[in-house]
Amino acid sequence: MKARLKRLESDFNSLKLEFSRHPYIDIEPIAGEPPEKYLITYKMKGYKMDEKIGRPTLTNRHQVEVYLHANYPREKPKCQMKTPIFHPNFRYQVCIGDFWGAGERLVDIIIQIGDMIQYKNYNPKSPLNIEASRWAKENQHRFPADNIDLWQPEPDVNFSGAKKDHFSITLMPSKRKSSSANQEVDIKLL
Repeated sequence: MKARLKRLESDFNSLKLEFSRHPYIDIEPIAGEPPEKYLITYKMKGYKMDEKIGRPTLTNRHQVEVYLHANYPREKPKCQMKTPIFHPNFRYQVCIGDFWGAGERLVDIIIQIGDMIQYKNYNPKSPLNIEASRWAKENQHRFPADNIDLWQPEPDVNFSGAKKDHFSITLMPSKRKSSSANQEVDIKLL
């Protein structure tokens, strides 16, 4: 199997493991076998421009298409917004340049984009959207828009059916003379 296909398969397995029961992120493979294009749905607060009132308002649903092109992973994935968003580092594309290296995991990028949507992480000094950058500098008191920790806790492992180990350890004093009293210590772990 070619290296790129191995990486795509590895990414797909990692995404299933990390996001299969995630309360805030849904992953939908939409092209390729193994998948090379995904639709990511984020269920968290972020901002979009409300054209009717002329200012940003909170919204709870965001979609990003992630495309793992022929030069992936040497080059960063192409990430494109599918829903409106008002953010300094988003236009139609998502600026993940500061967060990408060939060893980076796709799981990490998806979490990073979620943190960016929440304004937990943003860079107004390198904007794709200048208007959103100006607004973000003037409205820092509004951030984060949401404060959801997107990393899943490690699963609890149930050992209820496992046999218990019973063993004991006996500590004996050394044969060297010591100023401490010679005592035998018996430790039992049950």
